[in-house]
Amino acid sequence: MNWKFWKRRKDGLIDPQDPQWERTLMGQLAADYIRERRQRRRWGNLFKLLLVGYLFAVLLAVYSEDLAERVSGEGHTALVRVDGLIAADAEASADRVVAALRKAFEDKATKGVILRINSPGGSPVQAGYINDEVRRLKEKYREEHDKEMPVYAVAMDLCASGGYYVAVAADEIYVDKASLIGSIGVRIDSFGFDKVLEDLGVERRLMTAGENKGILDPFSPMSEAQRAFIQDVLDQLHQQFIAAVQAGRGDRLEGGDEIFSGLFWSGEQGVELGLADGLGSAGYVARELVGAETVVDYTQEWDLVERLSKQMGATAASALRGLVEALGAPAVR
Repeated sequence: MNWKFWKRRKDGLIDPQDPQWERTLMGQLAADYIRERRQRRRWGNLFKLLLVGYLFAVLLAVYSEDLAERVSGEGHTALVRVDGLIAADAEASADRVVAALRKAFEDKATKGVILRINSPGGSPVQAGYINDEVRRLKEKYREEHDKEMPVYAVAMDLCASGGYYVAVAADEIYVDKASLIGSIGVRIDSFGFDKVLEDLGVERRLMTAGENKGILDPFSPMSEAQRAFIQDVLDQLHQQFIAAVQAGRGDRLEGGDEIFSGLFWSGEQGVELGLADGLGSAGYVARELVGAETVVDYTQEWDLVERLSKQMGATAASALRGLVEALGAPAVR
């Protein structure tokens, strides 16, 4: 406090002869402190205001083009991405893809819809939901507007298995010459460790109510009757997949039973076999087929809470997925 005292004495703000000089000094110091706090608060508020303004400007820059297009009512091509594994808890879940499709169909400015697919497959249930919803939305739009809403599937690197299950709901499918397409089949993954336990002298004690409850237990032997039962289930799922492909592609399919054998082909080969209609990107389809070069992405993004939850639960989810695969959950992939 000494330097503050001498500075104020030099500036004539206090008189050392005044018996109340200490009280005067304390009052001045308190006033200085309050003044500094107010200044810091003002600068803090200004900084917060500038930060909010910056974030708003960034968001405006990102979304202004799409917003202007939708407000103006100009025709555009709606894009819905199907990326990665098609599963209930994944980015390409049926809930997310279907919600995006509904918004795209409801927008009066939408002139056509592109399903841009880059997926190795996944759940047959989730893929089936999306396939059914595409067909339902097309039929609903036709009844309400007395015209068609064209839907195109565009394959990127992968449009295999469950990804192709989704694609066949579209009116036409376009691929890159190097895309991988097809893999029309169903599989169950499991392991058999019963011989290992036997060699180690370990006894497996699995107790069930229902003789087949542990049918996919990797540490128990599988009987021929159980194997035949599982194969029958797979065959039924496979026939459902084949029916969906035939309903979507119809007479455009070429070749024989190898198409439905689980094999996959390059984009060029896929066009020759009738699995796809031609070569082209999403930009090509929007420009040349839909006739609306402007593309608006309707894909649902993860919000902040979902992202944090997904990251926090990544380890547990990975362990659970490994367990499910080990036990043999069915997948169209």
